[in-house]
Amino acid sequence: MIRRIIKIDEDKCDGCGLCAEACHENAIAIVDGKATLIKDDYCDGLGDCLPACPREAIAFEEREAAPYDDAAVRARQEELRRQAERGDTERRADTAAPRRMPIGGCPGSRMRDILRDRGESAPAGGTAPAASAGSELAQWPVQIKLIPVDAACFDQAHLLIAADCTAFACGDFHRRFMKNRVTLIGCPKLDEGDYAEKLTEILRRNDIKSVMVVRMEVPCCGGMENAVKRALAASGKMIPWRVVVVTVDGRALEEQEV
Repeated sequence: MIRRIIKIDEDKCDGCGLCAEACHENAIAIVDGKATLIKDDYCDGLGDCLPACPREAIAFEEREAAPYDDAAVRARQEELRRQAERGDTERRADTAAPRRMPIGGCPGSRMRDILRDRGESAPAGGTAPAASAGSELAQWPVQIKLIPVDAACFDQAHLLIAADCTAFACGDFHRRFMKNRVTLIGCPKLDEGDYAEKLTEILRRNDIKSVMVVRMEVPCCGGMENAVKRALAASGKMIPWRVVVVTVDGRALEEQEV
């Protein structure tokens, strides 16, 4: 039959998983880092996933597709529930065994053990570690959602806009990124709404000298970079900006001038 069904543009999709969370029928899963419609008959065509996508990678199309099958959806959800229960039982029985990420999960939520060379933090001979460096935080609040758009600290400021996980992954975050910058943080996956509108107002109303974006390597963190990009375009200003990607083991990849 010809009916309305979702279509996912893989080129736009960053694998954040928000669409999968929004789909009540569990019709979408993240496969190889991209959102994928598992089966046509799982999709009811109502499109709860569309507004959840920050990249506008999902749209409706009219095409030949199997009719929506409510019974099949319920059977799949029951199987997913059983799989989750089995996984919980197995984890309790053997907490040391590695587990695969569920097929419908977000890569940004993946649990990883990070193996480090302890010699880096414990010098030979038992020498005490160097004293902790001081904080470089220049203002409070730091949350994008909380700071006023016309805060005095924005006047002629060099702006750091960072995903909040980056400060925990990167050991020298204060010295390397925050020094002499006004810092704003947020989480594009967990915070409600879109940062682009507020960031646009901050850029438009203030004399911002430069912008640095620091994000994690996981796909869902691309929402931060995307919001800044849209805000810069909407502000109508030519402000130099650059992006730094931090890996989950704490390495900061080469800064990219944009």
